[in-house]
Amino acid sequence: MSNDLSAARVSYERAALDRDAVAAEPLTQFGTWFAAAQAAEIIEPYAMTVATVGIDGQPSARVVLLRGWDERGFVFFTNYESQKGHELAHTPRAAILFYWPSLEQQIRIEGRVERLSSAESDAYFAKRPRGHRVSAWASRQSTVVPDRAFLEAQMAHYEAQFADAEVPRPEYWGGYRIAPSRFEFWQGRRNRVHDRIVYRRTLATGEWHIERLAP
Repeated sequence: MSNDLSAARVSYERAALDRDAVAAEPLTQFGTWFAAAQAAEIIEPYAMTVATVGIDGQPSARVVLLRGWDERGFVFFTNYESQKGHELAHTPRAAILFYWPSLEQQIRIEGRVERLSSAESDAYFAKRPRGHRVSAWASRQSTVVPDRAFLEAQMAHYEAQFADAEVPRPEYWGGYRIAPSRFEFWQGRRNRVHDRIVYRRTLATGEWHIERLAP
């Protein structure tokens, strides 16, 4: 089998994105595209890649689920002691990426990151399925474990511990909010002459400046 993928060509011809047609505010534009992705019944349209950077400058990325967004930013939840948690503690900035192949669209977002309040994390944690809450105790995310049996034993241990009680949120588990300073909306186009519209926030005024980028 050849590893040459040069023949794997895709022609993007579904839609266009014009500088003068986008919303004045990037959150409005995001909402329009996100609603379209939901209407298209894309599998997990809220799946997003989150990229962080380590103390050694090494970037890392993983897919997480968007759990809320508003004018303050984009929210996801995780273990604060995980790899991404340690990286965000050192460098509280991140980039997120939504990619919807069937719509031939990407959305890139960059900004500063802050932890949610304990009350916000508690409220979300209480809505999670019980098994998900137990696993937050059983799995010390990103640490080395001997085998699958160890994880299953940890689950059994905490299921027994909380058998007759509500499962509280561990102090090391909670939410992050990415406050965006840059958005890019990418629409695939024919012959790789893609449409790229970027919004940059002006620090002095808080206003958004819109530009078209070369593909």
